[in-house]
Amino acid sequence: MYQPSSRSHLLVDVPLVALLAVALVTLPACGASSGEKSQDTTEATAQASEEYTFTDDLGREVTVANPQRVVACMGSFANAWQLAGGTLVGASDDAFSHYAVDSSAVSGVGKSTSLNLESILALNPDFVIMTGVSDGKHSTGISQADMESALDEAGVPVAFFKVTTFEDYKRMMGIFCAITGRDDLYQENVANVEDGINSAIATYSVASKVPSVLVVSAYSKGLVVQDSSGMAGAIVKDLGAVNVADEYPSLLSDFSLEAAVEANPDYVLVLAASDDEATAQKYYDEAVGSNSAWQGMEAVKEGRVTMLDAAHFLYKPNANWAESYVLAGQALNK
Repeated sequence: MYQPSSRSHLLVDVPLVALLAVALVTLPACGASSGEKSQDTTEATAQASEEYTFTDDLGREVTVANPQRVVACMGSFANAWQLAGGTLVGASDDAFSHYAVDSSAVSGVGKSTSLNLESILALNPDFVIMTGVSDGKHSTGISQADMESALDEAGVPVAFFKVTTFEDYKRMMGIFCAITGRDDLYQENVANVEDGINSAIATYSVASKVPSVLVVSAYSKGLVVQDSSGMAGAIVKDLGAVNVADEYPSLLSDFSLEAAVEANPDYVLVLAASDDEATAQKYYDEAVGSNSAWQGMEAVKEGRVTMLDAAHFLYKPNANWAESYVLAGQALNK
């Protein structure tokens, strides 16, 4: 402990070398006063400062070093990066409208479908997170890969991810948490979520019945069928049901109410393509109308048609992925 009254007198005529010796002796005592927490913090800082190299979902090798000025070009990616303990300087518009990213602290860089490259570069980013092209397995519906060359020329590290299923999210979060050095957040926002998913599957599995399910998205222009490569379709498959679009792939390209009725699904899951449930219901009602065949389908007559909300099935639920499994599971156990 430093004591001014005694040390100030002793140091008057002490040689410089002796002073340095005294300083070196007293340093450990100062460090000890902060305890193990100081040592852990130092080690964490050193770990986070190290370069980290990984392969993104387009097969590109990317190297980052403790990025602090990150721009995320999908709302779900912005949320995921923050869940991994990262900081943002920029994000696409959906990050603010659907993932509660603070617009007073993070700048907008345009819609995920029409990004503003100048706005991105003006933020002087040290890492940009984008989504890649659909490859039929990981379908995002959006590609931002056309900006790759411009960002490369500017010397900005950019990584592309394609997230449709929980496994995709898990893979991406593994990279994010490795970059930030936050294993604790991986445990909280991935491992614990996976435990919740496994619990939901154990509770709501329909594998013993193997029911058939028609998964459709309700838009203003009608219904669009989803197979098991989509998020909801993958969840249905994990719960043990059979997606009729996997057995009747023609429904994907040439959907008609008559063809859906012919497939005769045990359940119909309708994905809301609108944040407003009333609007989503309106889209569905307009699509099926008073079609007698549709209304006569057993799933419709017996009330086995469920509208699934946008927050859990249109936008990636990230840390709430287990809730999506619960909701789908409850719908398949009607």
